[in-house]
Amino acid sequence: MDRIAQLKQFLEASPNDSFVKHALALEHIKLGDDITARQLFEDLLAYEPGYTGSYYHLGKLLERAGDKEAAIKVYETGMAMAKAANERHTYNELQSAYEDLVY
Repeated sequence: MDRIAQLKQFLEASPNDSFVKHALALEHIKLGDDITARQLFEDLLAYEPGYTGSYYHLGKLLERAGDKEAAIKVYETGMAMAKAANERHTYNELQSAYEDLVY
């Protein structure tokens, strides 16, 4: 069974599993399927906004799509969530991506 099929099977068993949604979105990015990946990240963050690792990948995806303003908003939201959760490494990654885009 390929990785995407396996992750989809896991997701069917646990539809709100943020880790599985995140992993599935990353697999879709590898295939160049940014549309599906974006939907998965957005669904994940709507359900669990504190899943800070997804903000970076969603922001990068939006950058690739040419949606600079949306990427900036995603990075800003992610930085706020990471700061609130005291996740310094994630905050620093998001801040770096944000600064690379803005400055």
